[in-house]
Formats: sequence, C-alpha cells, structure tokens
Amino acid sequence: MIEENRAAELSEKANEYLHDTSLSPEEYEALKHSVAELSPIFSADCAYFVLGGYGRPEIHRLQLVKDRLNRRTSAYAFLMVDIRQEWVNTYLKFRILADYTDFIIGVSEHDQGGFLVEQGYFTALETYFQKTHVLKREYTDLTPEAVETNANTENPYSGMQTAIFEMLAEAGRLYIWTTEDDLINATTDLP
Repeated sequence: MIEENRAAELSEKANEYLHDTSLSPEEYEALKHSVAELSPIFSADCAYFVLGGYGRPEIHRLQLVKDRLNRRTSAYAFLMVDIRQEWVNTYLKFRILADYTDFIIGVSEHDQGGFLVEQGYFTALETYFQKTHVLKREYTDLTPEAVETNANTENPYSGMQTAIFEMLAEAGRLYIWTTEDDLINATTDLP
C-alpha cells in the first residue's frame, strides 16, 4: 500500500513538472517500478544526492564523496546514475530525486559538462538552493601536470557558475578543495 501511495505521489509530481504533457503508460510503469529503488532515499535519516561530472577522473571523485557520506550513520548518498536508467526524462528524474533528498551535493571541477543545467535550478528554485552545498575545485596551487581533466585552469568556471558560487559562499555552503585529500576533508565539513 505504501508503494502504491508513493507511486501515486511521484506520478502527481511528474505531471506537475511536465506541465502540459503527462506520463505515457510506459513512463508511468517505469515510475512505479522505480519506487522500490528509491526506498533508501525515503528510509534514510539523511539522503544526499551527489552531482558532478561523469568523465573518468571526475566520477572517481564523485564516488569518493558518495563513499564518505555513506560512512555516516543512517545516511544514504547516491549519484543520479545509481538510480535505474529506465527514466527517459532526465529533467524529471533530477527533479524527483532532488525533491526527496535532504541535501544536494555538487562536486564542481570546471564548466565542461557535469551538472551545469542542475546548477541553474539551484538558484531558480529556492527549495533546492536551501539544500545545496557545493565542493568547488580551485586550481591556483596546482601545476598543469597535476590536473587530469580538460579544465582551463586559468578560467575554469563560467560567469553563471561564479555567481552561483558567490551566492553559496554567502550562505556558508561553498567548500573549496584542490587535491583529493582536500576533497575528503571538505566532505567531512558537510552537514
């Protein structure tokens, strides 16, 4: 009964987020099947939705943050790819996952891919902004050989990202890191 209620609730949210369109029967069935997969989010005392780039070096660091958060008692941290790929509409998938998690954790390394679109939601939707914390990589103390991504170390972030970082810094929810050891330390500072 709980799963049916949860599926109905998710369906209502999906229809709201899709505006003038609605779920196809196949999408609705996929949504119903995903309820069981989402149960750790609903049952954990604290759920963390970890976002960032999925390139080879970046996803390693996302997994590192996820692992550190999952070491906390009664916590559940996950990446968007950890939830079934049946969701055709990634916008809808993001919105529903963001709605039900306690914290949205961004690991930002550059302006090339990653979670750029989602960063726009952080400022547009106050409920998401309030639960967002970003771990931002700085490059000033790194040699070019120490950077394993394609980041432009002179100017790694776009103007839009910089504005979002400033807003998060003012709110006390921006954490700076350079090396993986710094990233681990910054992760321990997250709520």
